[in-house]
Amino acid sequence: MKPPFTEETARAKVQAAENAWNSRDPERVSMAYSPDSEWRNRAEFLRGRDQIKAFLQRKWAKELDYRLKKTLWTFGGNRIAVTFEYEWHDEAGQWFRSYGNELWEFDEDGLMRRRIASINDAPIAEADRRV
Repeated sequence: MKPPFTEETARAKVQAAENAWNSRDPERVSMAYSPDSEWRNRAEFLRGRDQIKAFLQRKWAKELDYRLKKTLWTFGGNRIAVTFEYEWHDEAGQWFRSYGNELWEFDEDGLMRRRIASINDAPIAEADRRV
């Protein structure tokens, strides 16, 4: 799916991202990003696939049993905005629901060249899980 996006291709791009992230496979996820992709994830700044893969390895070593749901917010040209929530637990068994927004910008080949993510975590009881 290459820009410019239609509603159908934007929704497909969001679903493909959700599926890849739920695989928890850093290599698979990193291939959706341009080799020089720039990220802001919370207060961390990353550049390139190697840094993205290393980040994802650290993330999923800490965020156990991670499960994500992404929703298309809006799109235009080569940009897509999504909202998301995901659930995970730490080593002690405390569950969390993380909420956020992402702004995505794509290159002409449909690879994400820029990702800006703002995320908040809320502790939840295991019985309150919904993702």
